[in-house]
Amino acid sequence: MQRERCPAVLVHGWSSHPGVWKRLIPHLEAAAIPYQVFDHSSMSDATPAEIAAVFRDYLAQVRDETGYAGPVDMVCHSMGTCIARYLLEVIDGGRREERVRQLIGLGPPNNGSSMAELFNDPEYGPEVIDRLAGVFVPRNYDPADDVIVQEFRPGSRTITALQSAKARNDIAYRLVLAANLTATPAFFPCFQGKTWTFGPDGEWRTTYAGDGIVPHTDSYLPGAGLDILPADPAGLASHPEQYCHIGLPRNPEVMARVMEYLQDPATRPQGMCPEREEEGPE
Repeated sequence: MQRERCPAVLVHGWSSHPGVWKRLIPHLEAAAIPYQVFDHSSMSDATPAEIAAVFRDYLAQVRDETGYAGPVDMVCHSMGTCIARYLLEVIDGGRREERVRQLIGLGPPNNGSSMAELFNDPEYGPEVIDRLAGVFVPRNYDPADDVIVQEFRPGSRTITALQSAKARNDIAYRLVLAANLTATPAFFPCFQGKTWTFGPDGEWRTTYAGDGIVPHTDSYLPGAGLDILPADPAGLASHPEQYCHIGLPRNPEVMARVMEYLQDPATRPQGMCPEREEEGPE
């Protein structure tokens, strides 16, 4: 880490790897933004709390090696946002030793993952897993054996701990989400362009207010800045699949928005998150 610009720390999501940042990294380098990449791809059997503890040790090691003690920006995809939040809000919430200027989350399941719950649903789960096999989950996938998926179900101990800890007022939270504004099936063909969502009434619905995997209601974090992309629906006319959950870290518009925040933290988001109960368009 260097001192000229606030360094960025990149955190990938569930069942993913650091390669998701390969298109963002050249933009960081061009802007002379120092960066570090936290790789937890080998910890698939660990709980979010365990991964967050390793993340804390990783940050401490980087600071020791570089001598940099200033603030960092965190850019996280999906579950990686919640790993960072667990460190910052649950583990470090009382001490606030971790100095973070911004936490930028791409499609995060802040309120628990409707998809994780859907995987475990006896009626819908098997069919959904079959549709996602080879696309989002391995073939012959069994969610009962997946520690992370169980820990990201709404109401789990991980999500309960995050909701109890709450966001920190010394960190600017920025959420970058995607929506199928034109109801295009090619947005995420597995579900005809829609996203499954688990409503507060316990009923399943599908909505265009999501990225195919994470509905907006899973992401909402009161007080966080919110961008819903594409800013122009015409952006879905070509390559709508770039806006689905899997494609967010490599999406040109998403990367451009991330770079705006990193280069100028005073950049204003489109708006602020509503409460979780507020639904988007069906």
